[in-house]
Amino acid sequence: MLVAFSVAPSGSGDMEGSVSEAVAAAVKVVRDSGLTNRTDAMFTTIEGPDWDTVMDVVKRATEAVQKFGPRVSLVLKADIRPGFDGQIDAKVERVETALARSEDS
Repeated sequence: MLVAFSVAPSGSGDMEGSVSEAVAAAVKVVRDSGLTNRTDAMFTTIEGPDWDTVMDVVKRATEAVQKFGPRVSLVLKADIRPGFDGQIDAKVERVETALARSEDS
């Protein structure tokens, strides 16, 4: 199971609108979980064996962000594909392979 999520506080109090400290707290929870993960400019993606495992990490990451403001926004997208592991990398590799084939033709 893959879950991509974005979590941030509303009303961080930072004059420039930065939420980097809050996001860092969430990403630390994810990295400490031991699950395979990747963070980019917009989302953190986690790969885990089942709903309970992955959603526990998302919940704890959200709770970490709650310490930074009175309100939290959470956006979540899931790819539920039982029996498949390593898809956090495999999905990207399949796209790269398809791109390479299209460049060769």
